[in-house]
Amino acid sequence: MKLPNLFRKLAGRDGLPDTFAGTLDPDERVLGVAALEGGDRHLVATSVGLWLPTDDGHRRIGWHLVSKATWKNGAFVLVEAVEAEEVDGAVLLADRPPVRWRLAGPGRLPEVVHARVEGSIRSRHHRELPGGGAWFVQRKIAGRDGMVLQVRPDPGTDLDTVRSVAGSVARTLDGAARPSD
Repeated sequence: MKLPNLFRKLAGRDGLPDTFAGTLDPDERVLGVAALEGGDRHLVATSVGLWLPTDDGHRRIGWHLVSKATWKNGAFVLVEAVEAEEVDGAVLLADRPPVRWRLAGPGRLPEVVHARVEGSIRSRHHRELPGGGAWFVQRKIAGRDGMVLQVRPDPGTDLDTVRSVAGSVARTLDGAARPSD
């Protein structure tokens, strides 16, 4: 159903392409849209995440699962993280291979993506560990209270050590967040 222009603007759906095949949450607002070259497919940035075109519609990635996004020479490249496992409240991440889209025009999409990804990060720290290291990132997840501790090991880092340190850090953060008696 196509919404009248004024209602679309008031509902935060202004600029949403007619070919968009996703279902936005009731309070989800459209922040930027970019058409892909060679067709009627789009990337759609919202207050909750980034909608990516798929063979059968669109799927959304929350801002907290965007590891890296770059815009250069007419191409938008995205590295999406997946939640590999949970250890004592910390979430270990693994990166998917980068995906590249050629954009017909970027519009505001690159700046919106940058602002939303950076805005989800409350703190980040790289720690050297046996075999490499790991990034420890505290992030806010859109629509949820509190923060999540994400841990992204560098390639070659000993995963047992990552799990041990991640659990220890998560327990320390959880203890610091609780008021003392």
